[in-house]
Amino acid sequence: MTFVPPPIVAVDRGLEVELRGKLDGKAKPPGSLGRIEDLAVRLGLIDNSLSPRAATTALVVFAGDHGLTEEGVSSYPSSVTVAMVGLFLAGRSSVSAFAKATGVSVKVVDAGVAAALPAHPGLIDAKIRLGARNAAREPALTPDEAALALTRGIEIAGRALETADVLAIGEMGIGNSSAAALVMHRLAPAPLEACVGLGTGHDEAGLARKTAAIARAAARSDASEPFAVLAEFGGCEIAMMAGAVLGAAARRRPVLVDGFIATAAALAAVRLVPEALDYCIFAHGSAEKGHGAMLAALGVEPLLDLGLRLGEGTGAALAAPLLAAAANLLTEVADLADVLG
Repeated sequence: MTFVPPPIVAVDRGLEVELRGKLDGKAKPPGSLGRIEDLAVRLGLIDNSLSPRAATTALVVFAGDHGLTEEGVSSYPSSVTVAMVGLFLAGRSSVSAFAKATGVSVKVVDAGVAAALPAHPGLIDAKIRLGARNAAREPALTPDEAALALTRGIEIAGRALETADVLAIGEMGIGNSSAAALVMHRLAPAPLEACVGLGTGHDEAGLARKTAAIARAAARSDASEPFAVLAEFGGCEIAMMAGAVLGAAARRRPVLVDGFIATAAALAAVRLVPEALDYCIFAHGSAEKGHGAMLAALGVEPLLDLGLRLGEGTGAALAAPLLAAAANLLTEVADLADVLG
């Protein structure tokens, strides 16, 4: 199976002057709403409209397991992925609580959980395989599997955006901060030591074990082209999130990117199709080591900085109301001329 990215058109920057003019004409001092005004402009450029849409956000949480856990890269077993998917579906996870507070809808995707999951109305079965292979010993995915993951991500984004204005992406997968570190290492690019963080609560001995395993994986393959990097190191949920970014961008819709792992997926998508970056809005700066450097490599600034490092799409759920507020600034606020008569 050969992967062919969808056509993605860069935003028309020529509309920015008109958007800024509209904002400056609102009933407020020009520039007084700071970065929310910048966000409103971003949304207008993405929507190619002076009245952009961002009222509703669909958060899709992609779940997958990683054979790298066999190397001791996580302090938790892969079975925790299954348990957390159960909490998402029961509405009892952290992201469930945040999404309830912010009016964000949540769907969970089985991209590659290493167990059979029962059917559930909130679960999308897109399983590529029962967990990615151990990247320290062999490619995590075959080229066909990586292509299928990307393709399914594009399809999932398209379906989510049939009923929502904004796509948000999050993830769950024991071991996936190691896979994301490898993706960052090759695609930022960045020195490996700058990419590896504590992940799910390692102590110093655990971090050393994780770092050594990731170094073995990096030494096994010299892949540097984005598709090859996803196949060698990325895993099912990271490749599928990369596809979702491409799918949203192809539809000219904003994609709200969560933390470290979701940003690694967005990085892969942008390296596959550079124009996709125009459609990515980065929710928050994760406390996970390497996230700041990865955002810098993309040349972007996150909306929030709250010290989060959980994943699940928690930061994206919290940031979603900012997009709605920014769009409302263009569509709901009176013009100064109307106030002054």
